[in-house]
Amino acid sequence: MSTASVTKAYDRWSPVYDLVFGPVFKKGRSAAIVAAERVGGRIIEVGVGTGISLPQYSRDSRIVGVDLSEPMLDKARERVKRCNLTHVEQIAYGDAEALQFADNSFDVVVAQYVITAVPNPERALDEFARICRPGGEIVITTRVGAGDGLRGTIEKTLMPITSRLGFRTDFPFSRYTDWAATRGDVELVESRPLPPLGHFSLVRFAKRQPQPEFQPQGHA
Repeated sequence: MSTASVTKAYDRWSPVYDLVFGPVFKKGRSAAIVAAERVGGRIIEVGVGTGISLPQYSRDSRIVGVDLSEPMLDKARERVKRCNLTHVEQIAYGDAEALQFADNSFDVVVAQYVITAVPNPERALDEFARICRPGGEIVITTRVGAGDGLRGTIEKTLMPITSRLGFRTDFPFSRYTDWAATRGDVELVESRPLPPLGHFSLVRFAKRQPQPEFQPQGHA
């Protein structure tokens, strides 16, 4: 998978994305938004796509949406205008692996069905952690691979096909836990399967507050 190939794939999906994926991801979208708004404030949705989730956010939140696909972004901008979504600050081009925002810019980073669609998932997760403020959260909806067994074998077999469509089928949950283990500033606070069949999960990471440096007491 490459950034260019993923972009082309979602450019092709843009005319039918809402029709094909809207119902499939509906419960996941709702779960992610509920989780994000427990924190509230300034929220970025990475991989905003056509903006299908934007009307669900509270008008008390401030939303930024980014995506690689310009045809998707055009649809998101049209939705913002049509639905008068005044809580949406910005819809812009953005690469999950190289986000053009300052450190600690957002209270919540939301990524819905994105991590399995980027070429370098850990690099994207690092970016999410960088732009999330201490005390904030990273909220992810994601496909979780089956690992071993028949389903796992099928997922691995399908990878050459699904990669061309813009996403991975084979993606073990250990990639999230292994990533978190390399960092001292995030912790996994929730992982739960999403209905109807549990093939997708809601995953939440909290960004820790920095610990005060220990100042040794001087001697009199």
